[in-house]
Amino acid sequence: MDLFKRIFGKKAGAGAPPDGVKTAPLDPTTVTRALVKPLQGRILVGMAQSVGIERTHNEDSLFVLQGNAAGLETLPEFGLYIVADGMGGHRSGEVASSVSVRSVARRLCEDSILHLLSIDPLADAIPLQDLMRIALEEANQAVVDRVPGGGTTLTAVLHLGHQITLGHVGDSRAYVLKDGEVRTITRDHSLVKRLEELGQLRPEEAEVHPQRNVLYRAIGQGANLEVDVFSLPIPRDAFLLLCSDGLWGVVPDQEIRRIVTTSENPQAACERLVDSANAAGGPDNISAVLISFPPE
Repeated sequence: MDLFKRIFGKKAGAGAPPDGVKTAPLDPTTVTRALVKPLQGRILVGMAQSVGIERTHNEDSLFVLQGNAAGLETLPEFGLYIVADGMGGHRSGEVASSVSVRSVARRLCEDSILHLLSIDPLADAIPLQDLMRIALEEANQAVVDRVPGGGTTLTAVLHLGHQITLGHVGDSRAYVLKDGEVRTITRDHSLVKRLEELGQLRPEEAEVHPQRNVLYRAIGQGANLEVDVFSLPIPRDAFLLLCSDGLWGVVPDQEIRRIVTTSENPQAACERLVDSANAAGGPDNISAVLISFPPE
């Protein structure tokens, strides 16, 4: 029997409205105001993904968790955002990215976000940078054990209160967009980027180098993984963008800035960023997570 009928005694949509209740189509502007007004001054998040034009399956993985709580003992706003770009033949890449994202998300949720709900959240708390490093190292071991020959980039952002902590391996990127500027806050672990840092390649040469996607550091590529971990104050009145190279490799930074700053909200911006990467040929899987932090 239809579940709605079992609960309410009639099928969904059947019968007249109860006495005294008037119905009418919703005014779209009213709906928009109702959705946007409660979110003023709050963190907004968008995400989008595409397999691209040239690829036949998706090796990227995303994870987004964002929330807040209020009451007698108000919890800080919190969020966890992860982008991973897998690599390896026979679909090993998509398994590696999925395994790593789930491993990192589980560890960080258990020992940071869920830990906030304990009676004494300060008891046995692990420093966040140490926790992020542990989470990525565990993900690396999980991929080594479960996906031989597979590997993945991974960029994770843990937001608690007024601080974000980043963990990063590979060449997925995190950007801060503020005051018309686009700033990359992660470091690509690619051979070409290393040659650029050593002064052996100019930036314009690195952008078109045929080996620009060859990585010297990735999750799943060895037992002893070195990861980049650092913390920053949340970027007030700014955007934080996480993306795979399927976006930043084909859409110039200034076009990313233009799309983000002219979009109605982070979700619309992510969808437009993905569309722009596909319009540029879509040579790779495309993933984007955009977080908008309000002013103080």
